[in-house]
Amino acid sequence: MKMEKNEPAPLYTKIYHGYGHTNNCTLFGHVFAGAPVTRNYDRSSTWQNIVHLIRLFMLRPRADVPVRLTWNQQQFYSTTASDGFFSFSWPSETSIPAGWHAVTVEALNGEGLPINSGTGKLFVPHVTQLAIISDIDDTVLVSHSSTILKRLFLLFTRNPRSRRAFAGIVEFYQWLALACTEGDTLNPFFYVSSSEWNLYDDLVEFFHHNHLPAGSFLLNQVKRWYNLFKTGKTKHEGKLLRIVRILEAFPHQRFILLGDNSQSDPIIYQSIVQKYREQIVAVFIRSVVSQHDARTQTILQTITAQGVPTHLFNDSATALVQAKMIFGGEKVLP
Repeated sequence: MKMEKNEPAPLYTKIYHGYGHTNNCTLFGHVFAGAPVTRNYDRSSTWQNIVHLIRLFMLRPRADVPVRLTWNQQQFYSTTASDGFFSFSWPSETSIPAGWHAVTVEALNGEGLPINSGTGKLFVPHVTQLAIISDIDDTVLVSHSSTILKRLFLLFTRNPRSRRAFAGIVEFYQWLALACTEGDTLNPFFYVSSSEWNLYDDLVEFFHHNHLPAGSFLLNQVKRWYNLFKTGKTKHEGKLLRIVRILEAFPHQRFILLGDNSQSDPIIYQSIVQKYREQIVAVFIRSVVSQHDARTQTILQTITAQGVPTHLFNDSATALVQAKMIFGGEKVLP
C-alpha cells in the first residue's frame, strides 16, 4: 500500500544487549523512522560495503516517542531523547538466573497504544571472580583509529567477516573467559567503545564470526550522515561514564581493563583505578602507536603504584603469558 505524502514514516525499535542482575537491570535502544538496515554478510562486494555503511549513517532517529518495556509481569515507561535513544534501569521482582533473557520494548502512540515493538536480550553474568571490560577498535579489531583515512577505508571496503582481528586475540580472550573459573561458568565481557551505535550489528557479527566471547556492548551516540567522517571520535568523558555504570552495577565484581594507546584508554583507566581501585585487578594496554609508548608507560606506572598490575604489549601472545602469570591458578578475591 502506497504511503500518503503527509503520512509519517513507520517506526522501528532497535534494542541492544542489556546487562544486570536481579537488583539492577539495564537496557538501551533507539527508535528510528523507516525500515531497519539489513545486510547479507556472505555476499558483499566493495560497492555493497560502501552503500551499506552510508545507509547505517542515514538513520532517522525519532525524539519524544513513548516506549514501554515489558519484563515478566513488570512494565516500565520512558521517552526517547533527541537522538532517538532510550534507556531503562529497573529491579526485577523475581530472581534472575544467569544467562541471556528476552526483553520486549514497544514504541507507543499518543494514546499509549503500541505501534511497533522490538525484542532484545539481557545478559545476567554468572557469579565469577573476574569480569572483563574491553575496548574494541585497535584493541580487538584492527581499525587504525588514530588515522581517520585508514579507518574510513576499512569501514567502507570491508564487512564484519572480512575485517581483521589482531593475531592471538581470540586465544587470549577465550582464556580470560575461563580465568579463575571453570566449566560453563564463564567470566562476563563488556565491550565499551567509541564506535557509534550505528555499527552495533556489524560489531556483533564480527565478534560472532571470530568466535570471540559474547558480551554486552556499550557504544557511542548515533551519528548522522554529515558526521560520518568523524566516526570513532568522541570525548573520553562519555566512555568513562559508560565504564563507571558497569562498575557501579556490579559493585562486588573484580574487573580486568583492556584497551590500547591510540586514543585515551590509558588516561581513562587511570581515572577508573583512582576511584574504583578495589574493583580493578589488572590493566592491559595494546601498543598501536609507538610514539605514545613512553607516555603510556608513565601512566601505567601510576596505576602500578596503586597495586594494580599493568602490561603494555605489542602482541596478544605476550599479553596472554602475562595474564597467566597474574591469574593462572590464583585466587583473586580474599
